[in-house]
Amino acid sequence: MSENFEPNIVAFLCNWCSYAGADLAGTARISYPPNVKVIRVMCSGRMNPSFVINALQQGADGVLISGCHPGECHYMEGNYIARRRFTLIKKLMEYIGIEPERFRVSWVSASEGEKFKNVIAEVTEDIRKIGQMKQLKREV
Repeated sequence: MSENFEPNIVAFLCNWCSYAGADLAGTARISYPPNVKVIRVMCSGRMNPSFVINALQQGADGVLISGCHPGECHYMEGNYIARRRFTLIKKLMEYIGIEPERFRVSWVSASEGEKFKNVIAEVTEDIRKIGQMKQLKREV
């Protein structure tokens, strides 16, 4: 592994909480690693496990999904649905030979810009330790 390796991380952020927390970090000029490419989703409960696998197939070294804290979902039960899917995603990753540590979940509210920064820094460092993702081949 190269010492200059910088991980490519895709983050799916809930529109109502986590994306707003990322926006707060930006407007408050809280710096965090630039390794994360953000994709806004309306709710973490709408995350299909195939989105995570597809991101890894397309070159991501790690994937983060972040949503509202449990019990605070704007869609009532979206993050509870998401929490059940996350267990499935980790098992699916293990089954197809991907380190489950490449997938991370966090709950960040709109007022937690500092927490967002800490999550991004932690995920980036963890993925840096794991190393670059080996190329997944899509079977046609």
